[in-house]
Amino acid sequence: MATEFFSAALGTAELGFTEAPRVVHGEAQLTSVTDASSFQHARSTPDASVALAPYGFVFRSSRLNAITRRIFDCIVALTALILASPIVAVAALLIKLEDGGPVFFAQRRVGRFGKLFVMYKLRTMRTGACTDALKPATSKDARITAVGRYLRKLSIDEIPQFINVLCGDMALVGPRPEMPFIVRKYQPWQQLRHLATPGITGLWQVTSRKTIPMQHPKATALDIEYIQRSSLATDISMLFKTVRSLISTTGVH
Repeated sequence: MATEFFSAALGTAELGFTEAPRVVHGEAQLTSVTDASSFQHARSTPDASVALAPYGFVFRSSRLNAITRRIFDCIVALTALILASPIVAVAALLIKLEDGGPVFFAQRRVGRFGKLFVMYKLRTMRTGACTDALKPATSKDARITAVGRYLRKLSIDEIPQFINVLCGDMALVGPRPEMPFIVRKYQPWQQLRHLATPGITGLWQVTSRKTIPMQHPKATALDIEYIQRSSLATDISMLFKTVRSLISTTGVH
C-alpha cells in the first residue's frame, strides 16, 4: 500500500516561530515513527534522519485511507449543509433581528502543519466584542448574545464549518483548530496535534470538553491519541458519539 511520510517542525514563521515547517516525502529519507511513543524513542536515538527539527515527528499515513476519508467527509458535509439549511436560515434571521449585526463570524485558526485558515461560524458574540481571548472561567460570558447562547448550547453555530470541510481546511473529525495566540504558547510537543487536519468534532469534544480546556496539555494528549488510531471507522464512531451528545443537549462546542 502506498504511504506518505511527513516530518512536521514546530510551526510556521507566520505564527511567530523561528523555524519554518518542513514537509518531507519519501520513505528512503526518513525513519518511520508511527505513534507518540515511537516518537519519543526516536528522539533519543543517534539517527540523524530523525532529527529534522528540534522536535520532529515522522508521520505515516495511507493514501488510500486519506482519500476514502476525504470522500466520506465531503459527502457528509454536503448532505449536512443541505439538511441544515432551514435551521441556518432561521438562526440567521434571529441573529439579524437581535442586533442587526453580521450573521457569520470568521476567525483565523491554525490548521494542519501550522497553516492558517479562516474558520466560519454563525455569530454568537456581540459586535465589537474581543474574540481573540480565552473563555471566562465562569459559564457566563458577557460577550455572548441571548440568541448566541442557544445557538452554542445546540451547536448550531458550528454548522458553517461544513463549508471548511468542503474546502479541505477541516475534516469532520480531528483536533479542534486553535487560535494563533494560544498556539504560540504551546509546549513544543503540543505542536504534534497539527499533524492532523483539524476537525469539527473529535476525541476531546466527546470525552472531556466539559472538564478539560482545549489548550490544556491533557486535551493535546487526547488529540495525539486520536492521531495514533485515526481511521474511517474511528471517525464514524466519533460522529455517532457526537450525535448522541447533541441529542442530550450537551453540545460539542
